[in-house]
Amino acid sequence: MYCLQWLLPVLLVPKPLNPALWFNHSMFMGFYLLSFLLERKPCTICALVFLAALFLICYSCWGNCFLYHCHDSTLPDSAHDPSIVGN
Repeated sequence: MYCLQWLLPVLLVPKPLNPALWFNHSMFMGFYLLSFLLERKPCTICALVFLAALFLICYSCWGNCFLYHCHDSTLPDSAHDPSIVGN
């Protein structure tokens, strides 16, 4: 389970508030995971635990799925309010 310590922080990286950057963010995270899996070759148990956690987060639209944007999730109020400019 040592290799899992390098995979779990990926689930904690916040998604950008700007919708124009969601595609770039998902591509970066996807390439990071692909390169990690090819270079480090984590054990099967770690890879399955990580993929199961990623599937559950993305399937439930809870939290921070970087593969796609859930239509049910909303942006924070500060992302919609143009009057707030870099307080």
